[in-house]
This record gives sequence, C-alpha cells and structure tokens, in this order.
Amino acid sequence: MRRTHRCGEISNEQLGQDVCLQGWLWHERDFGGVIFLDLRDRAGFVQCVIDPDAYPEAHAASRGWRSEYVVEIEGTVIARGPENVNPDLPNGDIEVRVSAARLLAPSETPPFVIEDEPRTSEETRLRERFLDLRRAPLQRALALRHRLTLATRTVLDEAGFYEIETPMLTRSTPEGARDYLVPSRESPGSFYALPQSPQLFKQLLMVSGFDRYFQIVRCFRDEDLRADRQPEFTQIDIEMSFVEMSDVREVTETLVRRLLEVAGHDTDVEFGHMTFHEAVDRYGSDRPDLRFGNELVDVSDIFAEAGFNAFKGVVADGGVVKALRVPGGGAWSRSRFDKLTGTARDAGAKGLVWLKLVDSEITSPIAKFLEPEVVAALAARAELSDGDALLAVGDEWESAATAVGALRSSLARSEGWAGPGMKFLWVTEFPLLEHNAEAGRMVARHHPFTRPMDEDFELLATDPLAVRAQAYDLVLNGVELGGGSIRIHQSDIQAQVFDALGIDEEEANEKFGFLLRALRFGAPPHGGIALGLDRIVMLLAGLDSLRDVIAFPKTTSASDLMTNAPGTVSSTQLDELGIQLASVEEEAE
Repeated sequence: MRRTHRCGEISNEQLGQDVCLQGWLWHERDFGGVIFLDLRDRAGFVQCVIDPDAYPEAHAASRGWRSEYVVEIEGTVIARGPENVNPDLPNGDIEVRVSAARLLAPSETPPFVIEDEPRTSEETRLRERFLDLRRAPLQRALALRHRLTLATRTVLDEAGFYEIETPMLTRSTPEGARDYLVPSRESPGSFYALPQSPQLFKQLLMVSGFDRYFQIVRCFRDEDLRADRQPEFTQIDIEMSFVEMSDVREVTETLVRRLLEVAGHDTDVEFGHMTFHEAVDRYGSDRPDLRFGNELVDVSDIFAEAGFNAFKGVVADGGVVKALRVPGGGAWSRSRFDKLTGTARDAGAKGLVWLKLVDSEITSPIAKFLEPEVVAALAARAELSDGDALLAVGDEWESAATAVGALRSSLARSEGWAGPGMKFLWVTEFPLLEHNAEAGRMVARHHPFTRPMDEDFELLATDPLAVRAQAYDLVLNGVELGGGSIRIHQSDIQAQVFDALGIDEEEANEKFGFLLRALRFGAPPHGGIALGLDRIVMLLAGLDSLRDVIAFPKTTSASDLMTNAPGTVSSTQLDELGIQLASVEEEAE
C-alpha cells in the first residue's frame, strides 16, 4: 500500500478519512480483546484501535506484535470519546480505527526502551546509535539542524553568496591543531591532510574574483575532546571581498537572526561589543557569559601593601591579583574550597587564596597575614556581604584573570548563576601572536593569515606580542559560536607576519608558496568568518552536548562505538601504502 500520511500528521483535519500508515510500533495494549497500538514515525505518533468483532483479520494479524516492529495499518480517522481524550498529546482527541494490519519487519527486543529519557548508559546508546536516533528529542534536533542549514543557504544566497566546495584531501599546514593525515598510495611517504578549515582555499577564491563565497563544510581536528568539541565537525564558512570587520559582522548578524526565527526564538536581540582585553579583564574569558554579573575584581594594589608575601611579590614583579566574590560562599566547607583550588590549578593557576566573611569575621588560611585595614579594603572593593566568600589568584595578568574566570564559569554552572535568554557578544582586537612555551616560539593566536590592526603594523618588528589582530569572535552565553578576521591580502605584509612567527622564506614557500604567489597577482581586501553549525544547533535546541545534534558522533576518545572505528587494516593495505607499524615496545624506546 502507499502511505498516505505520517503518523504524527494525523489530526482533526483527517476526521472521517481513510488512511494508510507505516511506522514502528511504540506501545501495544490489549484490553480484553480490543488492541490499542501507538504507531510512531519521525513526525510523532498516533493511537490506533483494533476491534476484534469489527475486523477479525486485522486483529488476528496484529496478535503477538511487539515494540519496534515495523508495521502497516489501514483505517479510518475517528474522534475519541470525551472520556478518552488525552489533552497532553497534539492529536490526543483522535484515533485510527484499524481495518487492516500487516507486519513489514519484526524486531528483536531492543537493549533499551525507545523513550525521551532512556534509562541506559550513553555508551550503550552510542553503540546502538541507530536505535537511539529513533528517540523523539534526537529526531527533533536533527530536524532543526536541517531547517537551520536550509535557512543558512537561503539567507546567504539572498545576500549574493555562491556555495563552492573546496578539497577534502589537501596539504598539511601544522600551524593550529594536529592534522588527520591520509597516506598517499601514488606518492609513497607523502600524506594528504583532512582540512581543519577551508581557510586558504576560500582566500584563493577571493583572489579568483568570486567575491562572496560560503560553504557548509566538514572539518577535522585531531585534538582533545569535550562536550562542545568533536574530531569532525561542520561549520558555516563565509568569505567576502572588499569588506571591513563591520561588513562581516552585519552579514553574520542577519544570518543569526534568521536562524533564531527558524528555531522559534526571539529575534530582537542585541549584539554587544567588547575588546579581548576588556573581556578577559572583566570576566576572565574571551568568551564571557553575560547572562550574569559576578565580574572579576582587581585587588593588586591592596595586596601590594599587605603582609601576604606571595601576592605582594607577584605585584612587585608586574603581575596582578584577580578576585571573585562568591555570594553565600561563607557557608562552604574547606573541602569545597579545596575542589575550587583544583579547578584553578587546572586552569593554569599556581594556587588559590580564599577567605569568607561570616558574622563580620574573616576566615582564611592566610588570615594571619591580612591586616584589619587590608581585610576592610578587600571587603569594600569586592562588595562582600556577610556570608560571602572571596576567591583570589595572583599571577601575570592573563593567567590570573583566566584562572579566576574558570572559577566564575564553574560556579555559574553549579550555583545556577546564569539567567534565561540569549546574550550575544562580539569580542574583537585579539592579540595577533602569543608565545608558545612548548614550541619555543611565537604562534598565531588565530591563524597566520590574519591582518594586524593598521596602527600596530610597526610593532611587528619591535614588540610583536603587543600587535592586535583584525579578528573577531561571536559568543553566545559563554560559548564561542565562531570566529573570523580580515585577512592579509598583500604578500609583503604576509611575509612580515611569517617572519614574526619564525617562519623563514624557504619554509614559507614550501608550505604556503601557492598563497604567496596568489597574493602577488592582485588580491582584493577580504575577510570572513566560520560559525560552528553543531554548536548553533545545540544552543538553539537547548541541549548540552554536541553528540545530541550529530547523527553519528564520536566519544571523547574520538572513537565510534557503533562501527568500532578507528580499526585495524590488513597488512596488504599497509604494504600498498608503504607503511610499517612500530610495536608498542619500539615506540616506548
């Protein structure tokens, strides 16, 4: 039979109509011969009733059906009696009176019940992902993802963008996260890399005169994972010619408002602006959550005159002491503060100083080093009330601020500080470069193709760490949605940035020669942005994990429990690629 409707589409509009439905049997109930079936598909479910007296053949055919059987029913849509109406269901006032029933495919008993909140481990759900994806929340999330993707294409098409695909097999340019490498059979000993982003290709498209490009593109990064990061992810990649930062932000805001509308959110939102330095100084993060206050407090001058030598020495050496007021923290135990010390150390702090104000008295491991006037000054500066606590970290500016910012974010989650709503923020003027202790040299804060602020060009040779970038990140509720920049479009400036990064001419030509050649043939000023589609869907769907908006996600160890990827390959395949595996013992040596 030809299906006439999806199950969740059946409503009062179909009253009296004959329908043919196909789907999965969700629940089956037998009440003294009359069988009630809840039939489910991606659109929802509908109740079906089989009367053995009216339709004995349909009744006989459905006996023994179990959950997750794939079945077909024919019948007539009728109204439920007033006493049987279920007001909690979208179609709780109708049902289908079944006249014919047919089994399309049986099912083994699933390892867990298909329901909105499964009572099983995430590991089991990921292993049986094809079953987990039958759950309504995941189906809603992927349906939203589809609508947001479609809206993205529509908005950008209306704005004059072309969607252009770029290569998946490209050259390794290890200036960011680790690449996923792909060995070449045709060129033994050589490797492709899966793209971390289409960055260089989209810049080349601007040189080629395409003016406005976008792509909904798969990207790959071999880095440590967490709830908001996957080894392969999808981004909305955008590049534009003859633009300034404000032009890119305008296009992005138009797109974001349309996506909010599609997801059913209020589109009357503000996009705040804050420099990198201000964001880190006030909130301890370059992606601050503005749904709550609790800003960081600088107490360096107070500790400069205090008897606590550790912080006094930090300030004397040019560092700072950053503090955070914790409302109600005065009631916390010492073990709670010990856990917070661990959080601060994980964020790079050498330690954490805490004090609490209870009944106008200060309790702290360093209380004996704090003169009364210092305590009074700290309480006034941080606006401590009786029953509050204060957390403080001393270090160089960015390290101290980000450590306290990590405490702010952690406590916001555990204490419920964040309010409702959506707070968007553009963070701008990032440092162009930073020193990487592990590499022993300068590295790009974003990527090495970002244009410096015009007024900072001269500092590239004399004070490169002071150079600000024409870069910008879009943040929503403490989550980075994406980032971009105005690019370098002149080969001599690109050479200066490479020089500041310690990349000599030979290495630059070997890695990026094609880009440098392109920049010498008339490259327009250009810039763009890449927005994380997975993160956008997660936030607009009100979910906490990227795994809930990706059909087949990886675990935090970058493995696929369903397919058991990554897996071993045969010696024949390795021989064809000219690859010999080292044993664990050889690797250890």
